[in-house]
Amino acid sequence: MTTYPDTGALGTNVLSVALIGPKESTRIAVADALVGSMAGVPRQLPFYLELDQIPKLIELNFDVIIIDLDSDPEIALDLVEGLCGDSPATVMVYSAIADSELMIRCMRAGAREFLTLPFAPGTVAEAMVRAAVRRTTIKSPNPKRPDGKLCVFFGAKGGAGVTTVATNFAISAARESDRKTLLIDLDLPFGDVALGLGLTAAWSTADALQNYTRLDSNFLSRLLIKHDSGLWVLTAPGKVINLPLVPDAVNKLLAVARQDFDYVVVDTGSRLDLTATAMFEADAVVYLVSQVGLPELRNSNRIISEYFKADFPQLEIVLNRYMPSSLGIDEEHITRALTRRAQWKIPDEHATVRKMQGTATPLIMGDSQISRVIRQMARAACGLGAEPDKKKKIAGLF
Repeated sequence: MTTYPDTGALGTNVLSVALIGPKESTRIAVADALVGSMAGVPRQLPFYLELDQIPKLIELNFDVIIIDLDSDPEIALDLVEGLCGDSPATVMVYSAIADSELMIRCMRAGAREFLTLPFAPGTVAEAMVRAAVRRTTIKSPNPKRPDGKLCVFFGAKGGAGVTTVATNFAISAARESDRKTLLIDLDLPFGDVALGLGLTAAWSTADALQNYTRLDSNFLSRLLIKHDSGLWVLTAPGKVINLPLVPDAVNKLLAVARQDFDYVVVDTGSRLDLTATAMFEADAVVYLVSQVGLPELRNSNRIISEYFKADFPQLEIVLNRYMPSSLGIDEEHITRALTRRAQWKIPDEHATVRKMQGTATPLIMGDSQISRVIRQMARAACGLGAEPDKKKKIAGLF
């Protein structure tokens, strides 16, 4: 029978730490690195616990548990997963090898820090500060804030321009409202949000959906990348991943995102399988993006008839690449086909869009007929009303 050391009486600002690993030299290196941080003297366990011993360790209520990966990575990962499933402790791992695949596995198992030996100055102390913040949040949770507004962009047909509209709308919402805004690319597997914004992200929507049972604010924050405009982005994977979209996974992602962000904008492409998720529930606003052509209008009519029979979710129709002088279809026929009037008409400015695509510079960062309409869409969504007559100065362009 294994006997565990008592954690002892610690000050309220000191973190209780368990240090687990068979290799004494690396355990000592971690213990030395903890000196001078917010951690108390670590309790060292010179062995990996059996899985049935995990509940006993959890009962000791350590604030931080740090685990050696190198002695036996598979056993260590099982231990991480077992602890993260039931313990409020911040679980960290350490290794002498900065292996990206191992890092991903650790994150999926629930580890919150991957510490690489030898430690850079301040690395361990900074990890302890983050653990202290998390402990405070767990023990004294903030009152639940209202969910952020959910804006969903859905295409009546492939090539309707959903990503262009959604991306520029999201940037405009972030800038116009000066509130925390997230753009999620759910147009799997070929979402182009990252390409359009010139971003290269380490993590993606796939990582969130594959690990949705462990998804929380901390986990989600590590998957995001921030654009220069101030917009936070969860990109689609950079390679093709055959990932079925499970409604529970999508709903968990949206729920966590809406707790952390004032506005959550989702690019769904034209995925009908997402209509069974929270994106098509009462408090969402769905922007149906279409063009004025017979196939697009026919598809739009079908979608509206099937999914928007009731008063919710709220639907706003966006006619993209709109050229009234060369449509061959008058306003009356468009309205009849859509069964309602379109709220937004984005003009066709082919050269402007091509320039954006070639330079990864969002349309909304400049002044054009397209940017004015999308900016007004975002202002309306944010409850800001009409844009002031005086043109806003765009930082970095004038």
